[in-house]
Amino acid sequence: MQLDKNELWAGTFHGRHDGAPAKVTATLDDTRPDPYVWACTCGASRSFPTQDGVFDTAWRHTHPTRFDRLRAWAARLLRTRATR
Repeated sequence: MQLDKNELWAGTFHGRHDGAPAKVTATLDDTRPDPYVWACTCGASRSFPTQDGVFDTAWRHTHPTRFDRLRAWAARLLRTRATR
């Protein structure tokens, strides 16, 4: 991930989710309404108005708990049933 010149690197998390390797990069950019952001190589991202929660959610994205995996499985199951 290439940072813009107004972004400041805040942290990187390596892990796995959905059976694939994942890398999450957290950044700070004062020009955005929510300056704290993390983005994953899978395409997911989240933004926050303060630093609180950025690192916890980035860590859980790359290191999901059993509950997180169960919730993701249930969401996929409901999506496939809704498309039938």
